[in-house]
Amino acid sequence: AALALLGGSVAAVVVWKWLGKRQIQKNMEEARRTRDEGVKKMAKVVQQFREQVPSVQTDAILSLPLLELTQKLQEGSLSPKTVLYTYLEKALEVTQQTNCIRHFIPECEEQLQETQRQEEKGLLYGIPVSIKDHIGHKGHLSTCGLVQCLGTVMQEDSVLVKVLKRQGAIPFAMTNVPQSLFSYDCSNPIFGQTLHPFNPQKSPGGSSGGEGALIAAGGSILGIGSDIGGSIRLPSSFCGLCGLKPTAERLSVCHTYSLNVDVCSHPAPVPCALGPMARDVDSLALCMKALLCQEMFRLDPTVPPIPFDEEVYSSSAPLRIGYYDTDGYFPLPPCMRRAVQETRGALQAAGHQLVLFSPPRIHYVMTELFLKTFFADGGRAWLEVFTGGIVDPSLKSQVNGCRIPRLGKKFLALVLKPLLKNVATISTCRSVKEMWNHHHEIQAYRTEFIARWRELQLDVVLCPVLGPAFTTGYPGKLLTAISSTMLYNVLNFPAGVVPVSTVREADEEELKLYRGCCDDPWDQTLKQAVAGAVGLPVAVQCVALPWQEELCLRFMKEVETLSREK
Repeated sequence: AALALLGGSVAAVVVWKWLGKRQIQKNMEEARRTRDEGVKKMAKVVQQFREQVPSVQTDAILSLPLLELTQKLQEGSLSPKTVLYTYLEKALEVTQQTNCIRHFIPECEEQLQETQRQEEKGLLYGIPVSIKDHIGHKGHLSTCGLVQCLGTVMQEDSVLVKVLKRQGAIPFAMTNVPQSLFSYDCSNPIFGQTLHPFNPQKSPGGSSGGEGALIAAGGSILGIGSDIGGSIRLPSSFCGLCGLKPTAERLSVCHTYSLNVDVCSHPAPVPCALGPMARDVDSLALCMKALLCQEMFRLDPTVPPIPFDEEVYSSSAPLRIGYYDTDGYFPLPPCMRRAVQETRGALQAAGHQLVLFSPPRIHYVMTELFLKTFFADGGRAWLEVFTGGIVDPSLKSQVNGCRIPRLGKKFLALVLKPLLKNVATISTCRSVKEMWNHHHEIQAYRTEFIARWRELQLDVVLCPVLGPAFTTGYPGKLLTAISSTMLYNVLNFPAGVVPVSTVREADEEELKLYRGCCDDPWDQTLKQAVAGAVGLPVAVQCVALPWQEELCLRFMKEVETLSREK
C-alpha cells in the first residue's frame, strides 16, 4: 500500500510539472501571437495612410536630425501625423529584419490626437519615441523577457512616459530585451533574438538592444533605455549611436518594471538609471531638456528639481580632460584603444588639456562591489525569476554558475585561478552587518575615486567602452568584459558613448596578435567575439562627476564634432 501511495504521489508530481510546463508554453505562444497580430494591425494602418497620402517624402523625413524635425513640426511645415506614420512604416521594415520591437503601441494614434489638441506645443511636439520593454506604459506588459511577467499589465504610465507625452512626444513601440535584463546580448525565450542592423551575425548589445537596433537602422529617432552595468552604453557602442547614462536619480524611474519589483521602491547600492539613445548628441541634450521639467519634479518629488543648464551645454571653454585607454582589468580590442588615442590627439589639437588618469582597483570594483551587489545572496533571488526553469541559451552559463553550491564555487575559483587571471570569485553577504559593510565600501570607493579626480583638477574623463559588436551568443560567455561601463554604475557618474570611427582591416590584423591580459581562455574568447567586424562602429566613453549631465553632453558634443571633422 505504501509503495502504491508513493508511486501515485510521484506520478502526480510528474503530471503537475508537465501541466505547468504546458501552461508556460501556451502563455509564451499567446504573447507571440498578440505581438504578431499587433504588427499586422499596424501594417494595415500604415497602408491606409499611404493610400490617403501617397506623396509623402519618406526618405526626406527619415533623414532629418531630431533638432531639424522638431523645428519643422513646431512651425507646421510637417504634421505630426505624417511623421508618426513615416516612422511606423520604417519601424515595421526594421523589426522584420532585426526582430527589435516587442510590441507596437496602438494607442499612439490616440496620443497623436491628444498631442494635436495640446494648447502649448511641448519641446518634443509630434516626435515618435520608442521605449525599452520594461518602461511602464499603461495597458501594456513590461516583461523583462520573463514568463512570470506575461500576466502583468501596467495600470498606469511610468513617470517618464507621462512626461514624454506632456512634452508632445508619441510613444509608438516597446523594444526587445534579454531575459531578466541581466545580459548585454538581446535574446529571450518568448520573443527571440534581436539582430544587429548592419550584420545579422552580430548582437546589437544589451540590455537596451532592441532600442539600439531600431534607432541605428532608422526606425526610431529617439529612444529611452536603462543602464545598470552598461545597458544604454553597450548597445550604443555596438550599433554606432550616442547614448547617455545619467546620474541615476536625475530622471525618474518610478513605475519602471524590474524583475517583478517596482524600481522606485527598491533602492540599490548600484542603482538603475534611465536615459536617452539617439543618432547625435544634440538629440540627447534636447531629450534631457524636455524631461527635466516641472512636470517631472511634480510627479516624482524624489527627483531633484534641477532643470537643464543650457549655458553649460553650449559653453566652448577649454576643458581639462583625464584619459586612459585601458582599465588594467579587461584589455579591450585594439580598435577601441585606438579610438581613445585618436580622440585624445584631436582634443589636444583643439586646445583642450589632456592628463593621463588611472582608475583605481578595478579588479576589486568588479568582484567585491559590482558583482557582490547583484549576487549578495549567491544569486538565489535572480534564479527565482526563471519560472519553470526556462532559461535563454545566452544566460545558461551564468544560471548554471549560480546553481553551484557556495563551497563548490570557492573550489572552482581556486582551481581556475591559474588558468583565468580575472576569474570572478563572487563573495556573498551572509548577514545584515555584511550588507551594511558592502554599502559602506561602495561609498568609500566613490570618495577615493573623486579625490583622485579632484587631485588632477579634471573636468571630465575620456575612456574606452566595450566593442565592437560581439557575435551573438558571446556576451553570455564574457560577463566580466563590461568593466569599462560597470565602473560608472558603481560610482553613479553620468557617462555617455559617442561613435568616432569604424573597424578597419588593419584593426582585424592587429586583433590576431591580441593577447589581452595574459592570453588566457577569456582573452581568446574575446578575440572570437569581436572578429569579423570590419566597417562596424567604434566608440569612446565620456564621463563627468555626479549631477553634471550637461557637462558630460557638452564633452560628448565636442568629441562628436571633432570625429565628424576628421
